[in-house]
Amino acid sequence: MRPEPLPAEFYARGAEAVARDLLGRLLVSEVGGSRCVARIVEVEAYTGPRDPASHAARWHRSARNEAMYGPGGHAYVYFTYGMHWCFNVVTGRAGYPSAVLVRAGEPVEGLAMMRRRRGAADDRHLTSGPARLAEALGITRTLDGHPLDARPLWIAAGEPVSAARRCRTTRIGISRARERRLRFVEDGNPWVSRP
Repeated sequence: MRPEPLPAEFYARGAEAVARDLLGRLLVSEVGGSRCVARIVEVEAYTGPRDPASHAARWHRSARNEAMYGPGGHAYVYFTYGMHWCFNVVTGRAGYPSAVLVRAGEPVEGLAMMRRRRGAADDRHLTSGPARLAEALGITRTLDGHPLDARPLWIAAGEPVSAARRCRTTRIGISRARERRLRFVEDGNPWVSRP
């Protein structure tokens, strides 16, 4: 059975609201013909041109971040450190670049393929971090700009994390605007990445 994708309206909001509500949703990949599913447990919001940590800070627009300028509900995939892909969810309206970095997920389905792609000996290292998550699900630049309601990559409803289990912290792994409390995690989940 195919988990149904979230509606477009879910993404047509600010990055902070979408980030908070992505916890507990299912990131479904059928890249390469194998279904892998991860339950989203950690995200970071990048709120737009006035966010110094955003790839679109000060309205910077380039071939790399062009997907951020599209409508909410599309993927923004970028390469970092010369070796890793990272997956983001574009939010808001077309023309206003904001996105949510999906930092970690809890494996739900397709563990064998995730292990093969990652070569990880410990399952807790399969999807605990943005680069690990992208690699485990087969996400690369070919999915940049992909609509997140269609195969081979989409986000399904899952079960949202309750406010009691949702923690808000400062962002990690960045050098600018680290003090902003725009990282959301599921409290106590072992697949949350470590600072």
